Amino acid sequence: MPLTMVHTGEAFPIKKVGGEEETRKFLENLGFVSGSIVMVLSEAGGSMIVNIKNSRVAIGRDMADKIIV
Repeated sequence: MPLTMVHTGEAFPIKKVGGEEETRKFLENLGFVSGSIVMVLSEAGGSMIVNIKNSRVAIGRDMADKIIV
């Protein structure tokens, strides 16, 4: 399921990162790689704040749709 379906406070391992090459590279540089654990901290408007590799990262819902957990 895409990351946008995860409820606040839930943690899941990343199974796949989709999208175009440029988008995948951008997300990989932020730490969104297969096997990493991602937790949704909050959702506000069109963005999500997630915890990935002990860092808080804000990403848009369009990017979160490309992250499969």
